[in-house]
Amino acid sequence: MADAKLIVKRLFEEPWKGNFDVIDELVADTYIGYDPSQPEPIRGPEGLKANFRQYIDAFSDARITVDDQFAEGDRVATRWTGRGTHSGEFAGIAATGKEVTVSGLTFSRLEDGIVVEEWTNWDTLGMLVQLGAVPAPARA
Repeated sequence: MADAKLIVKRLFEEPWKGNFDVIDELVADTYIGYDPSQPEPIRGPEGLKANFRQYIDAFSDARITVDDQFAEGDRVATRWTGRGTHSGEFAGIAATGKEVTVSGLTFSRLEDGIVVEEWTNWDTLGMLVQLGAVPAPARA
């Protein structure tokens, strides 16, 4: 299980540092990733690279920190925090220069030491509020 957690941690952190080779190394050709913020599932290593690039291009100094992980069998649960400065266009939103912090959870499934499937849920609304793209929810 320690190896599975390390595999997933590398996949979470290294692409943000410019190491896209880790995706080719640790992601199956048949990879499928589910993220409700995306209109379609993310497919294969190239799809995952494109997903990373959209955030890296829009958020200078973008990075993910793995906060906590649990593993059982072929599955790893990861709680993470993402940070970055909005310095480029993202989802039709012009650069704001604002710093954002979001949290998320990802469940990864591995086969033979590589990631084949992931389910991610993160605070997309919170990011949009921080960017000023949507108003903050009313407080009770």
